[in-house]
Amino acid sequence: MNEVLFIACKELIEDAKLGCADLVFKEICLEILARAKNVLTDTQFKELTQYAAEKMKEKSLNEAELPI
Repeated sequence: MNEVLFIACKELIEDAKLGCADLVFKEICLEILARAKNVLTDTQFKELTQYAAEKMKEKSLNEAELPI
């Protein structure tokens, strides 16, 4: 069950990355992490935190490269 929730959290983060502005995306990631802390194992939560941090960096870099 935890593995299903873990994968769902990663999918939510990926979907938010594609559909939200940078600041909104970061807020959504923090909300997902706050809720995930209660249902994932410590190892899964650490991995999800690293995954979210990577996606936040990617999103910031992608938006910085976009012409205004």
